[in-house]
Amino acid sequence: MNDDAWRTRLVLGGARSGKSRHAQALAEAFAPPRVFVATAQAFDAEMVDRIARHCADRDADWRTIEAPLALAEAIASADAPVVLVDCLTLWTSNLLLGDADIDAATDALLAALAITPARIVLVSNEVGWGIVPDNALARRFRDVAGRVNQRVAATVDRVDLIVAGLAMRLK
Repeated sequence: MNDDAWRTRLVLGGARSGKSRHAQALAEAFAPPRVFVATAQAFDAEMVDRIARHCADRDADWRTIEAPLALAEAIASADAPVVLVDCLTLWTSNLLLGDADIDAATDALLAALAITPARIVLVSNEVGWGIVPDNALARRFRDVAGRVNQRVAATVDRVDLIVAGLAMRLK
């Protein structure tokens, strides 16, 4: 399968690794219109600034759908040839803090990926390479995020790992 032959792709990396930039470049390699599915919620000034910087990086060929919880529904309704989801890590955190059924939400996400005709690029943090968190909630989040990443990686056509701005194809 050549590099253009994928429909679904997961881009993994650590914080500030360049994964969002890589994912956006992948999506922008295809003709617009494009949909950006944002899972972030702006609970503080720093997050407001971070979201604004991400928005400024996208041109008018992008339409944004905010989906902090209803990710599968957002993907299914995107109605564009290219969809970029940034990011699964925040979505997982939102589900966890909302006491949602994460397995059911992940099942719905995987079903949406299977039936949506668009090219879909998903971004997620690799959270398993750090130290063991010192509290139960953080350890639960790390474990849940790792399982979500594993399930998505097993389903998509391609997986890229970004380290120091450099992409390595894992699948």
